[in-house]
Amino acid sequence: MVITEKQSRIYTPRPHSFADLMQMYEANYIRLRLLCGDIRRLSGEVISNLPGGVPVSLNVVEQTRHTTTILLTYIFEGEPDACRRPDLKVRIYHDSRQAEVISRRCHVGGLVLRAWEKEVDSVLLCRWRLNRFLYKWAGYIHKQGHSFNTGLATANS
Repeated sequence: MVITEKQSRIYTPRPHSFADLMQMYEANYIRLRLLCGDIRRLSGEVISNLPGGVPVSLNVVEQTRHTTTILLTYIFEGEPDACRRPDLKVRIYHDSRQAEVISRRCHVGGLVLRAWEKEVDSVLLCRWRLNRFLYKWAGYIHKQGHSFNTGLATANS
């Protein structure tokens, strides 16, 4: 197989459509289910604390019949007021089985953007980046062994 210069560059995959973004939301839902089990059964704050690792907090902010909103973050001890970063607020849609980051805003940086000069819509690209971060982070903490199943984690309600 011949690898061209263009193929050898490292890049972040970009969405080509709104449907790609919806697939990312679905992938996030699957990763969160792996971490949490039945998300509808969670309440309050659940902390996953592994020996030698950084504790991860999942706090249920709001629950309705069709959605659950959570705040997912690391708890960095030893810093003033136990610093919590990244503080991702995620809305989980139970009926469509999707999860999206809702706590961050997209910044364009004061540039005048024209639709015909872009390959991908800037809002679509921004949402893609935020949700791709959640996808990668959820996979990372799952591989480390973190879990928010109430039987496997320490509950602090």
